[in-house]
Amino acid sequence: MIALLATEADAVSSTLIDNEIAAVVLLVIAAGVAVVAKRLRFPFTVALVLAGFAASALGDLVRVEAFSAEVILFLLVPPLLFEATLHLPWGKLRADLVPVLMLALIGTAVGTLSLGALVHYVLDLGWPASLAFGALISATDPVAVIAFFKSLGTPRRLSVLVEGESLFNDAVAVVAFGLAVDVGRAVQAGEDSHFSVGEGVIDFLVISFGGLAVGLVLGYLVAEVILSRLDDPLIETATTLALAYGSFLVAEEAGLIVGRDFHFSGILAVVSAGLVVGTIGFRNTSPSTRLTLEHFWELVTFLVNSLVFLVIGLTITPRDLTDELAAVALAVAGVIVVRVALVYGLAELAELIAPRRHIPMAFRHVMTWGGLRGAISLALVLTLTTDDFDAETVDKVKIMTFGVVLFTLLIQGTTISDLIRRLGLSGKADNELAQQQLQARIAMARSGQAEVARLGAEGVLFGDLADALGHTYQRDVTRHSQALSGHLRTHPELEVAMLLQARRDALFAERSALSEVVHSGLIEGQVAAELVVELNDRLAALDLLEERWESDPLAEGHE
Repeated sequence: MIALLATEADAVSSTLIDNEIAAVVLLVIAAGVAVVAKRLRFPFTVALVLAGFAASALGDLVRVEAFSAEVILFLLVPPLLFEATLHLPWGKLRADLVPVLMLALIGTAVGTLSLGALVHYVLDLGWPASLAFGALISATDPVAVIAFFKSLGTPRRLSVLVEGESLFNDAVAVVAFGLAVDVGRAVQAGEDSHFSVGEGVIDFLVISFGGLAVGLVLGYLVAEVILSRLDDPLIETATTLALAYGSFLVAEEAGLIVGRDFHFSGILAVVSAGLVVGTIGFRNTSPSTRLTLEHFWELVTFLVNSLVFLVIGLTITPRDLTDELAAVALAVAGVIVVRVALVYGLAELAELIAPRRHIPMAFRHVMTWGGLRGAISLALVLTLTTDDFDAETVDKVKIMTFGVVLFTLLIQGTTISDLIRRLGLSGKADNELAQQQLQARIAMARSGQAEVARLGAEGVLFGDLADALGHTYQRDVTRHSQALSGHLRTHPELEVAMLLQARRDALFAERSALSEVVHSGLIEGQVAAELVVELNDRLAALDLLEERWESDPLAEGHE
């Protein structure tokens, strides 16, 4: 018995060591790829996929088995989603919520049905498997595209549209995929699934809104209880990391809490939790703590992205695609055609509902070609087994998914930057960059001045030393402010953008103050309701002004 236990312990230890070796090798490769890609100005994520192809030659040294579908979904995806939502401005996302939700909800639903019908009728796959493929391949991955946006200086609104759609359509695709696989598993087991559209819609709503509720509650608790009452970078960083994984696990394992067999959407839980922390929590932290949090999550996403895209390269063997070349070509063509129809069609429909939020034609071109597929699609297809569908169907769905992911990353991913440049969406004017630099220097100097004053008031710094440092910071503030004033006199059009942003910040401050007054009980509910309507009208008017300001310099060159 003791010998048996010792043997099992040795096996577990050997597995852990093998997995650790695989992870270390992949991270070393990622670091090298990052250096080369930066010097060659080649897309980092695409370079990682190509490096994954090459790394597969290392054999047992890099084991793909160490990165199963469960590892990707439960370990690698949550921090990616959480970090993305931390920096997604809620104010701008809310302004474009209509097109974002239409693309995420209607777009994913129509894409699932359209692509499912295509492979069902042309390739003669069963409906459950066809819809499962349509769902998993509808999940877009904006990681590579957003990296291009940052490096090329594209308009912020375009980033919000692309990233917002992806965050929500990932969750919708995962839920739809799960429903299709459940039906396929029942059919495969010879059971009568009794599936109906009504039941599917109800399950979808319960899973989706349940996940949103879990994320909102946990995110609010962390933002208000931890981040607003502590000023400890280590504790707050650890708490946000626990929230990223905890919200996912609580939602996915909700059935364990009440003793029933059901779950909510872990992806939507992470997305909503990240939005709450990014909107409320970051506002309640000190500048030093926020900087620590941003650096930590930047490191985490670099590591996770590196592992994800290397694993994609290791998992997909181009030689396997040749066996099902016709099916792969059909899937790639179907994905592109459906994407074109959805983006352009839903953009027009969204404009009918929210005419003030016109999406320029250049934005639509980038959103269409930037619909890359990646980690979510790969993780979902790797979960398929012969318990879900027959072996031939599973293999065909996997090969089609690999083909689409490979095409979008290697073809669309390497050409999207050229498209952005040709459409005139790349790069900010030198005068705008100079303005932003001066604004940043003023903000930095004032933050340092406030921190020195606090340390002096608390006695941490001697009075004379605090005063001297404070005067130094004040001279910097004055110098940069004078430079900014001169810059704005030379380029008066920049002052309009600054004024709009300052006005928006002021209106949000008014709304926050109104909420505090309401909670204190100083005003009646009727008065509060009237004031909320007034504030919303002023924000709507500001949105209109901002939309016109953004569209005027863009529309002429972009459409």
